Amino acid sequence: MARIPHVIGGEKVDAGERTQAVFNPATGEQQHELGIASVETVEQAIAAAQAALPMWRKTSLTKRADVFFNLRQLLKQRTPELAAIVTSEHGKVLSDAAGEIARGLENVEFASGLLHLLKGERDEQVSTGVDVHSVKQPVGVVAAITPFNFPVMVPLWMIASAIACGNTVVLKPSERDPSASVFIADLFREAGLPDGVLNVVHGDKVAVDTLLDSPSVKAISFVGSTPIAKYIYERAAANGKRVQALGGAKNHMIVMPDADLNMSADAAVSAAYGSAGERCMAVSVVVAVGNVGDELVQKIADRMKDLKIGDGTDPASEMGPLITKEAKERVESYVAGAAAEGATVVVDGRETQFEGNGFFTGVSLIDHVKTDSKVYREEIFGPVLAVVRVDTYEEGVKLINEHQFGNGTAIFTRDGGLARQFEFEVEAGMVGINVPIPVPVGSFSFGGWKDSLFGDAHIYGPESVHFYTRSKVVTTRWPNPDQSKVDLGFPSNS
Repeated sequence: MARIPHVIGGEKVDAGERTQAVFNPATGEQQHELGIASVETVEQAIAAAQAALPMWRKTSLTKRADVFFNLRQLLKQRTPELAAIVTSEHGKVLSDAAGEIARGLENVEFASGLLHLLKGERDEQVSTGVDVHSVKQPVGVVAAITPFNFPVMVPLWMIASAIACGNTVVLKPSERDPSASVFIADLFREAGLPDGVLNVVHGDKVAVDTLLDSPSVKAISFVGSTPIAKYIYERAAANGKRVQALGGAKNHMIVMPDADLNMSADAAVSAAYGSAGERCMAVSVVVAVGNVGDELVQKIADRMKDLKIGDGTDPASEMGPLITKEAKERVESYVAGAAAEGATVVVDGRETQFEGNGFFTGVSLIDHVKTDSKVYREEIFGPVLAVVRVDTYEEGVKLINEHQFGNGTAIFTRDGGLARQFEFEVEAGMVGINVPIPVPVGSFSFGGWKDSLFGDAHIYGPESVHFYTRSKVVTTRWPNPDQSKVDLGFPSNS
């Protein structure tokens, strides 16, 4: 059984007193063994990052940029290979895996512009003969703790910006699909990144707590569930670290009576069931306004019949399995309890039959969902779409603004004035107008509001430069050579 290594100081390290199985979700079979890092192994990775920091910090911006230009080319060339790794351990279809690599590439391209991104500011003659300028300097060793659902994209969202800004990194990927992170580390090294600048350790809470408590780690980036995000934020902040901890979501999509219902239904199906619903920007609630509910639900149900669910390596598959057996059971439990909470199960994904032992479930559609039900309140993280019916636009916005999560939201309408009002009023970090999954392009930043984000910095884009650097302001005065004289600072009566 192949064992997935850690990467510490540029070396593949096979360490771990404890081990964990890595499965192929499409077959349910173990394909790798993963060594779980001890405290000592994580400390070795931190030490390697600390040792590499002085040299990397001194590396010229042009040489740093060369690494990212090389990395971009390598990622493009190796996308099929990396996508296959993602599909084998996560389960998503190959087209989804290639898509997440493309979105990760956006941040690599953004980081390539570090000559511009790291520019400071300057004011001349703020006082007679006095100038002031500012510089951006790296914070030091940073940790990136990433989720299973995007094993390429989210690590690149963090580590590209962090490394470009002159920091060194310890990456702790999800133990469910860890191979992609090792592959990325190999590509960085091939692109010219010095050893120790990027380290990868595999582990669980022991590894995470070691990173949170280490005085050598100056900043923590995290994406995952809200309870863990809150825990990481509180513990790391208590230790004096910078923290950006992105949590869960319950993304609403309002459909107005004037909307194009065919486009709305297409969007709902794609946004709810793509990647098996295992993404924090998935649409999980459709808010049907006025009298559109019956027709919209029927159009969504009709489209669900044509979805091809199967092994992600099959080009015909549009949706793969869930990541684990436990995830499948958890998702299906929400569907099982929906009717008892007063909802109508229009399409029950549990009834879909699959061959083999893979972690597959069918897509589910639940109508007339009550806002006090578990299906509405909690993040399901699977292919389950809830429909809530309201009479007015105002009721729909009230639902979104009162929900504990505020990650992303969308409205489908032909009314530009209403769309602008929605953009102004809605309390969420990312907003789509006739766009169901409004993930910003790499030149903007990603992040939600309320319980979807702990900390005040969003991830990637311009805010990542602020997060991964510290500003230093320098005030200078150079005497005019014609007027200068030696002054040793001794007392004088003159």
